[in-house]
Amino acid sequence: MATAAAGALGLLWSWLWSERFWLPQNVSWADLEGPGDGYGYPRARHILSAFPVAAGIFSVRLLFERFIAKPCALRVGIQDSGPYQAQPNAILEKVFVSITKYPDEKRLEGLSKQLDWDVRKIQCWFRHRRNQDKPPTLTKFCESMWRFTFYLCIFCYGIRFLWSSPWFWDIRQCWHSYPYQPLTSGLYYYYIMELAFYWSLMFSQFIDIKRKDFLIMFMHHLATIGLITFSYINNMVRVGTLVMCLHDVSDFLLEAAKLANYAKYQRLCDTLFVIFSAVFVVTRLGIYPFWCRRTIAVMWRAAQRKKKRPPTQKAPVAAAPAMAPIG
Repeated sequence: MATAAAGALGLLWSWLWSERFWLPQNVSWADLEGPGDGYGYPRARHILSAFPVAAGIFSVRLLFERFIAKPCALRVGIQDSGPYQAQPNAILEKVFVSITKYPDEKRLEGLSKQLDWDVRKIQCWFRHRRNQDKPPTLTKFCESMWRFTFYLCIFCYGIRFLWSSPWFWDIRQCWHSYPYQPLTSGLYYYYIMELAFYWSLMFSQFIDIKRKDFLIMFMHHLATIGLITFSYINNMVRVGTLVMCLHDVSDFLLEAAKLANYAKYQRLCDTLFVIFSAVFVVTRLGIYPFWCRRTIAVMWRAAQRKKKRPPTQKAPVAAAPAMAPIG
């Protein structure tokens, strides 16, 4: 049984990392084990360094939210108080947890007779109990301020790094000499910081206040981590930096709009949301599909055609005529 499972796992692993799919013709994973220049070529073991960095980022987040974000929230008038606590009641709590959080009229009338409460009072209890599970505005402000700060910083770093990179101005450079593209320190730090941040978001979901979109955000973080990891191991880091930068530019604007909404600066919130919408449409619905993905698809199809093209046969060289003997 163990041998069969190991064999099946080996087949799955070889299929997942098929050199025929991931790499150009006549290139193997062993060829990328060479030193290269700078930091060498990306390797799978580099990904492990993201975990201690993620733990460090999470620790910085806790300090940031307590000593920077929370004072800022109090300064703009957000109260440090949780939601109104519902009156303890074992019967209503059992219905809320086990049956429904939104009882219908029939159930409300039954509970009213059982508890000798007014229906309106029971409705009020369920409303307070639902609000009790929601994160307070102060918590949401601190979380958004942390994400805004990180997205803004990593976007500024990405722009500064890409500004001096040739593939920022000519995307075809993303595939020049691929996959023999040495890893630089700037690329390495950019990738590891982005990967570590999303790992920290995934971990923190399990200790933060549960949200309604918990599963959706969990799948989003998982997909993001998978894409960053795969692109790093396959040395597609050049085009990966462009994709990450295009996503970060709208993320920090969205978090800024949330901050203004929590602080009840409605006009600023509306302005920021309009700017976010415009940037989102331009970057993710314009630049990303029609510039980034289209160029990638064209270059990839060209590489695949080159793979399938049969090797050209050289014409036979005609034998030189024999020289007549002298004398």
